[in-house]
Amino acid sequence: MSRKLPQNCASMTELRHEIDALDTDLVALLAKRAGYIDRAISLKQIEKLPARIDDRVAEVISSVRRLAQTKDLDADLAEKLWSTLIEWSIEREEAQLGK
Repeated sequence: MSRKLPQNCASMTELRHEIDALDTDLVALLAKRAGYIDRAISLKQIEKLPARIDDRVAEVISSVRRLAQTKDLDADLAEKLWSTLIEWSIEREEAQLGK
């Protein structure tokens, strides 16, 4: 779906509509990501890996910070958001795998 750019929104109603549409997309993407986390649980059981792999956490955070900078998004905000998402994911895995 083609969306309006922020600068092309002529009213707060239009702007809010675009933000709501993006929120819908973000929730769908987060749900899809959660599906990958659920699959990771199965694979980590098979491969006998722990829920928390510190090197991977650092790799993801570093990657997200770099990506945020290329998209003119505050890298600290991206790190904060992903840190919360990662910790939620690890907790979800630990519930199945144990600590």
